[in-house]
Amino acid sequence: MKTRLLSPLSLLLIAAVAGGAYFTYRHFDQPGPEQLYRMQAVEKGDISQTVSANGTINPVTLVNVGTQVSGTVKKLYVDFNSKVEKGQVLLELDDALLAAQQQQSLANVNSASATLELARANEARTRNLFAQEYASRLEMDTATQARKSAEAQLQLARATVAKDRANLAYSVIRSPVSGVVVDRSVDVGQTVAASLQTPTLFKIAQDLAKMQIDANFAEADIGSIRVGQPVHFTVDAFPDRGFQGVVRLVRLNPLNQQNVVTYDVVINVDNPGQLLLPGMTAYVSIAVAERKQVLRVPNAALRFKPSGSENEKVNNKQKNGNGSSSKDAVGGAKAKGSAHGYSGKVYVLRNGKIEPVPVKLGITDNRDTEIVSGQLHEGDRVLTGDVQEGSGPSSASQPMRMRMF
Repeated sequence: MKTRLLSPLSLLLIAAVAGGAYFTYRHFDQPGPEQLYRMQAVEKGDISQTVSANGTINPVTLVNVGTQVSGTVKKLYVDFNSKVEKGQVLLELDDALLAAQQQQSLANVNSASATLELARANEARTRNLFAQEYASRLEMDTATQARKSAEAQLQLARATVAKDRANLAYSVIRSPVSGVVVDRSVDVGQTVAASLQTPTLFKIAQDLAKMQIDANFAEADIGSIRVGQPVHFTVDAFPDRGFQGVVRLVRLNPLNQQNVVTYDVVINVDNPGQLLLPGMTAYVSIAVAERKQVLRVPNAALRFKPSGSENEKVNNKQKNGNGSSSKDAVGGAKAKGSAHGYSGKVYVLRNGKIEPVPVKLGITDNRDTEIVSGQLHEGDRVLTGDVQEGSGPSSASQPMRMRMF
């Protein structure tokens, strides 16, 4: 039996038919943009641009109570969280040495008084003798000078008594203001020395119903902060509750740490229930601009750029996968810069094709950005990312795509 071989023309025809079938299959099997990209419709809404920083909650008036004299703590009358009134005794120091010093000063006063009496008597006697010409002018002047010196010594002794009396009174520490003791630094039996600097014994918050936040804002944000602006903030102790405040002061003194310049913004806070405690960390947000019912797009659409050109074929999209390029990074950087008032670009799906649309941007709330002008309309679908990003079986085999803002 003879084997019939196919002619070269037949083989060429078969190959052409198989190739056409393959390319036809690939053409109709290509996924559309809806399967490749995540999209979101452009809509109208409100946008509020804010600046944020962390701060510390402090009492408006915090008084450090110290001592002007040294001594050992003998009695302690208050403790942490004690409510005190102005003039109330907080602490007593051992006054044995101070009392002895005062007694010594009183004895010096008595000695000076006796010396003055003798000097006055000598002056009177010398004056009589001088009138009778039994004493010289020198003796008269000497007696007068001795009397004046005795008077000065008496005044000095009395001043020393007044000083020792004041030091003795300072051994009893009294509250200079009404408030709450938030810190106590001494205990009974402890020795405090006031020779070099005044030691702090207590810290008293004058009114915990009125607090303030000291927040450090970056120099890029400080230009939009004004006195009187409303402030919203939260604290870790009450994560589900928001608090309000008002900007009271923008301090002119800059704080430079590792070449980062910040400014202290003082925020007044009402604390009627005294839920906010001194030292709590506040997460502060200040609204600096607001727009009502404006066209807005998600910030992800401004950062995203499809791989290759906007007219790229679907097979090229599959070939490139999720790999990023330097152009993607540059486009992302431009998108971030444009969110502060420059131009940007978004990619829109129209008539089954992806089209780039240049737009002019306004304010942003870090989630959406205002569209000031451009060929973008409400309801347009903008690209916000790849479908395969972070999900799907192919994500494990493809490199992670890092996008720069």
